[in-house]
Order: sequence, then structure tokens, then C-alpha cells
Amino acid sequence: MAKLSGRTRKYRDDKPRAVMRAQAGGLSDASARASEGGVTRGLSPLVLTRAWMDWAVHLAASPGKQMQLLQQAMENAQAVFAAGLGETLSGADGAADPRFDSAEWQKFPFNLLAQAHQRQRQWWLDAMTGVRGVEPAHENLMAFVTGLLSDAVAPSNFPAINPDVISASLSENGLNLVRGSRNFAKDMATLSGLVPAVSQPFEVGRNLATTAGKVVFRNKLMELIQYAPTTDTVCPEPILIVPAWILKYYVLDLSPHNSFVRFLVDQGFTVFMISWKNPLPEDRDIGMEDYRQLGVMAAINAAIKITGAPRLHTLGYCLGGTLLSIAAAAMGRDGDDRLASVSLLATQVDFSEPGPLRLLINEAEVAMVEEMMERQGYLSSDSMAGAFALLRARDLLWTRAINNYLLGRQDDGLDLMAWHADATRLPARMHSQYLRQLFLNNDLAQGRYLVKGKPVGFGAIRAPIFAVGTEEDDVAPWTSVYKLHLFTRSEVTFVLTNGGHNTGIISAPGQPEQHFRMGRGSADSGYREPEEWLAEHEAEDGSWWVAFARWLGEHSGEAVSPPQMGARSGACKAICDAPGTYVMQR
Repeated sequence: MAKLSGRTRKYRDDKPRAVMRAQAGGLSDASARASEGGVTRGLSPLVLTRAWMDWAVHLAASPGKQMQLLQQAMENAQAVFAAGLGETLSGADGAADPRFDSAEWQKFPFNLLAQAHQRQRQWWLDAMTGVRGVEPAHENLMAFVTGLLSDAVAPSNFPAINPDVISASLSENGLNLVRGSRNFAKDMATLSGLVPAVSQPFEVGRNLATTAGKVVFRNKLMELIQYAPTTDTVCPEPILIVPAWILKYYVLDLSPHNSFVRFLVDQGFTVFMISWKNPLPEDRDIGMEDYRQLGVMAAINAAIKITGAPRLHTLGYCLGGTLLSIAAAAMGRDGDDRLASVSLLATQVDFSEPGPLRLLINEAEVAMVEEMMERQGYLSSDSMAGAFALLRARDLLWTRAINNYLLGRQDDGLDLMAWHADATRLPARMHSQYLRQLFLNNDLAQGRYLVKGKPVGFGAIRAPIFAVGTEEDDVAPWTSVYKLHLFTRSEVTFVLTNGGHNTGIISAPGQPEQHFRMGRGSADSGYREPEEWLAEHEAEDGSWWVAFARWLGEHSGEAVSPPQMGARSGACKAICDAPGTYVMQR
């Protein structure tokens, strides 16, 4: 078994932290940044200050842009007061805004409030963009922050001018506000740690992560779950699933009706799942290489030892897919041919265009996060959750606040929301390496990422690849996921499904309004731009899960009897029932 790496190498591989500490004022600067990060949840105000200064100076020197904005403001005022009733309310991107789609918002004077807000929001976005001389990164950041501030002051957020809230309050004699107050108190208690993060009616092991199985292997970083067969025969090659270690593994094993694991087991596959440990301060020095060795490689070895199969299918989700791609590239480079296939769900291997998340990851942000992690040994779960909430503030913050606190509804009846609240910590060393080597430097796509002292490249992967992107992904945009085609010489089957980063992946058959596009490519297929690929492939109704199971079957051997749970090796015998112990760690 590989050992955890020691503290001889520091988190920031390109510049040893000892050197940073030796610089004048280094210790006090680091302490100040760590304290500042604790208040701002790891978001650096210096980044926004630089972006604002860049924008303000160039706007001041652009009289033409100023005149354009003045004219637009006058046109907006005329439209709001003269136009009228019945005009379609649209957002900054031209799409209908769901916050104002009820019949109440179409009545005077609420329609004018909504229309004024939408036009003002668009005006500010126009003001932040198109100013010559502003750096693109600063322009994008200013537009992003402007969108956040505009959403914060939307009329829908204020009960006195929200007709839906007024109507509910009148019809329910204010009971909606009473329920909303209770919901608010409950959420505050959860944030303060007074009640468990995963609220009833959902509980891991009772109605979440309930697919039958056993923990058949455990080390310092992960538990390996083998799921019990439900069919008389199974494909001879097992499937190993590598989830992300941001949040818990059971997003792929939610309720019985939408469990990806249960679906695969019912299709006649032997499924193994990694369940990551929730790191503690003493795990600060666990790095990306530890996750590869103690996670992916240890799980591959155990699954093959248990089943006796010469090869296995592998599947990675999000950051787990990135880790799997690194492991697969290293295996191909070193002549290890035990992979029957590699499937990557919402996974990026090129981080040059990572989407809105890139706005929150830059040198200043990473420096602040590193100082925070140096103090506590990990990145706290609330810091990570706060960053993701900002990316979808309209849905995750304001819409939820209106529903829960003003209308008195409760949305904790969703298993996906319960999973999302079950956050995890991230080891300091691993997270610093991830941010710097993958996000900031894009070492993996540029051939600079080292495994065992030698670079890895995806051209070494010879196993067929099944890649999935989702249409509304804010974390791994599908066009970024699609870039895998540029780096591999394997057969790539690419699927684009509707939904977001989580909802597009959790796509159990039978759900309404499902569709996906699927394109099969050979090893010698020429590269097509994402827009070209999109135009060439028609949408199919249904769940991509069914197509994936069919694809796996095409790349599997003849059916065999199911393997026993951990039977072939005393080192891998059943330890405890699924979902295991690591998933329960808080």
C-alpha cells in the first residue's frame, strides 16, 4: 500500500512556502490574508478592486461609450413609463425570467417594476462590457458581480412589492410568513451546526445510498463498496466508479428511483464505488498523487482481485473523472492495459475555458485560500459551498429564499438538495495542487502534469472513451468537456444531455422532458468544433443512461455468474455493509 506523502514538499510546488515565509513581512501578510479569507469565505476583495479600477479608468476615457449608455438609459425610462402593459419580460440573455412569469407579475404596477428591473440590469451589464482597453478577465468579473448585485435588489426579493407574496399572505392570513420564519430559523440552526446538515426526511443508509452492498476494502483515504448483484448473470468486466471528493459519493446512489448505481446493477453489471474519507487537519499533506495511488489504483487492484477479471470498466464524475483520466493516462504510458473502457461524466481535462468558476479562481484567490488552509489544514465545506452558490445565486440563493422564507414553502423534500447540503472538506495540499496545476497553469492539457516524475498525456489511453456533457453546466461547461477530443487518440463516444452539472447526470429513465445527443467517433475521426458537432446530431428523447448501458454491453464479454462479495482475496473480504463508515463522517 502506498504511503501518504510527507511534508517535505509544500503545497505550492512552483514556489516552496519556506521561501515565501522568508520574505519580509511574509508571516504577517499570510496571517492577514487568512483572517480576511475567513470573513469573505475565501473571496479576495483585491481581485474585484483591480477589475473595478481597470473598468472605471477606461470608461472615463470613453466618451462615446458614455453617450451610448446615457441614450440607452433615456430609452429605458421612456419604455417603462410609456410602453406598457403586456410586454414580454425577458432577462439579460433574452430568455424569460422565471421570477416574473406568474400572472400576478403581468398586472399593473408590478409589471412595470419587473420591466424596470430587467432593463436596469441589462443597462448595467452593457456598462460593464464593451469598454475598449479593459482586460477580458476583468470585464467578465465585473459583469458577473453586476449580475449578482442586480439579482440581490430585484423587486421579487421584497415582500411588500412581490405580488406572489402579497397574494399568498392575503389568502393564508400571513401563515406563509410564519412558516417562512420557521424555515429561516431552521436553516440558521443548520449553518451554525446546531442541527445535522442533512435534514429529515432524508438520511444516509435509510433512504439515501440504500443500494445493497458491502465495503470490501478500506485504507486511509477511501472505502471501496461492492454492490450486490440483482441479476442471474453479469458482464465479466466490473465497473469502478470514481466520484468527486467535493461532497459525498452518493449523488450517484440517491433514492432508489434515481440511483445510477442501482440502474447499472439491474442491467447486469458488477459495480464498485469509491467512498472518500472526509479529511481532518492531520490530513493536510494528502496530495493529488495520494488520491491517484490510494484511491483509483488501489480500487482498481482490489476490484480485479475480487472478481478475477483481467480488465474492468472505469467511470469518473466531475473531479473524480479528472483524477481517473490522469490515472488512465499513466497506466497507458506504463503499459498497464487493464482498462476495458473509460467513462467521464461532466469532466474537464483542459481548464483553459472552465466557465464561470474561472472568475473565482486566480492568483490572489488561490493565495488567500492557501493561507486559510495553512491555518486549519483543509478547505472548509462552507467555503466551497459558498463559491458554488455564487455561480447560481439566482436559483440557489434568491429563488430559494423567496420560496422558503416569503412563501413559506420547504424544498428539503428533494434528495438532491439533501446531498448538496452534505458537504466535505478538502485537504490543503491536494486542493492547492488542484487549483494551481490544473486550473491556473492547465498543466494537464499542456503536458506538464507529472506522475512518478514523468508527464502524462491522454494520447496514451487506448481504451474506448464515453464522455458526457450537460447543456446547462456552470461547473464544467459542455464545450470544455468536449475538448477531450483534442487530446486523445481513442474511440470517443460523446453525449450531450439536457440539465445541469448534477441534474443532467442524475437522469433516471422515465423522467419528463429528457433528451440527449449522442455521437460515436473512431480513433481516426477528424476533430469537429462543438457547434458543428451540435448541428450534426439530433436530440433523442429519453435518458442517456439507457444508451450508456448499451454501449457498455457492446464493450463487454459474454455474461458470467456474479462474483461473490470480496470472495477471492482475504485482504478484500467484506468489512461492513454499505454505505460504510467514511460517508458518515462530518
